[in-house]
Amino acid sequence: MGFATGFAAFFLTTFVSIMALLFYRVGSGHNPDFAIAYRDIGFPVGMVVLVLALGYLSVLYARRLRRRRAQHS
Repeated sequence: MGFATGFAAFFLTTFVSIMALLFYRVGSGHNPDFAIAYRDIGFPVGMVVLVLALGYLSVLYARRLRRRRAQHS
């Protein structure tokens, strides 16, 4: 589930940044490098969300294991 959240954040952020670069291109007439959307925006956001989601889910899993061990003791 954590990986799915990270991938979804990557794709959503990349889509929004591509749209923003497209509107910038239409408005300014300059031709921006669209690799910026992946490299500088989408990938870092996806990695941060991935790490946060895996950390959160790991804490929930550890609590569940601790609670289960306490019930069986």
